[in-house]
Amino acid sequence: MKINWSVKFFLYKRRNHQEKGVAIRMRFTLRGEPPVDIATGFIIDVDQWDAEKQLAKDAAPNADEINRTVNQWRVVISEVMSRYELIEKRVPARGEVRDLFNDLVGRQTEVKKAIGDNQGIELFAAFDLFTETMGKKNQWTDSTFEKFSALKRHLQLFDPLLSFHTLSESKLQEYVDHLTKNEMRNTTIAKNLSFLRWFLRWSYLSGYYAGHLHETFKPKLKGTNPDAKEIIYLTQEEVRKLQEFQFNKSQSALERVRDVFLFCCFTGLRYSDAAKLKRSDIKAEHIEVVTKKTVDALRIDLNDHSRAILEKYANTPFPNDLALPIISNEKMNVHLKDLGKLCGIEDMTRIVYFQGNQRFEEVLPKWQLLTTHVARRTFVVTALQLGIPAEVIMRWTGHSRYEAMKPYIAIVDELKRNSMSRFNSI
Repeated sequence: MKINWSVKFFLYKRRNHQEKGVAIRMRFTLRGEPPVDIATGFIIDVDQWDAEKQLAKDAAPNADEINRTVNQWRVVISEVMSRYELIEKRVPARGEVRDLFNDLVGRQTEVKKAIGDNQGIELFAAFDLFTETMGKKNQWTDSTFEKFSALKRHLQLFDPLLSFHTLSESKLQEYVDHLTKNEMRNTTIAKNLSFLRWFLRWSYLSGYYAGHLHETFKPKLKGTNPDAKEIIYLTQEEVRKLQEFQFNKSQSALERVRDVFLFCCFTGLRYSDAAKLKRSDIKAEHIEVVTKKTVDALRIDLNDHSRAILEKYANTPFPNDLALPIISNEKMNVHLKDLGKLCGIEDMTRIVYFQGNQRFEEVLPKWQLLTTHVARRTFVVTALQLGIPAEVIMRWTGHSRYEAMKPYIAIVDELKRNSMSRFNSI
């Protein structure tokens, strides 16, 4: 079997016009694949390198040692490729070539340095490296770290000895079946797989994983189409019920929950961003927020409703100069259900979900479905109903893709159709 490949040695310049102390690298290329660069560990001045011969000039310091290494590496990489051409008779993955080459020249690979040689724990050790690296790079929140910790737990429960070498389409399908048997909804499985693909993509680009399942494994899961996504929101009448409800003195905690929830309904803020809103973020006509989730800087105009809530608590001291009476998201969600029941948010709402191929349907009073995120959805639906362009709404909410607006637009279109049908009774 003939495999199209090439190798060359070149000077890797970190800066434009660098002439002194330039690193020598070996570049291996499989046809149709991105190249693999391996540092030789030598540096040399540009005028001491023969680019045509790809060797150090005789007058260069350590020329003999450099050229001996270059020639040895050419022989080793040829031996590596001969093994795949003559013995295994297959085209290797880039990572396989690099690892075998490093083994033959006695260099410990980056994978082995970072995560050890035991194939049984390789994937999970790499996973820890991934969360540490990407967590720092992307400034993950605690909730994001928890999502990936949950993914790791699911993988370990599925197969404690899972490794990169045992991954395959059928193995991942077994993983999906495992999650389904544990009564996980298809929507949750889809999120789980998206996180797994992110990890595998990182592992592939880092050279730890040689496969392509992050690109090829995309099972069809019923009920995960974004266009079919059910969005729970409050109608304008239900919002007014919350606004107009009169609390007694013993219900002051619920009143505060109501006010923070309504503030999110009238600004579109995520609860995590409302929870860190400080009085210094409040300007005359708007608030300025750097979102916790996406680290976007947002300027959100105030309206009479949101301004009134801020003014209500303007003279009430809160820790860290916060602007609103904040409790944890978990407690807030519990209290919201009590609040919704108390205020008569009882419209029966159908929830449809899938576990594998099984369809489930539940009809619940809306108060049972209230969460902090319902406020943000309520803001978007209300704004669209008021005729505010989606592009303007996105500037307030920080949505970066128009596709995220489509489910909301579909809701408003349906509401318009239902309203028009009232003419039929005339």
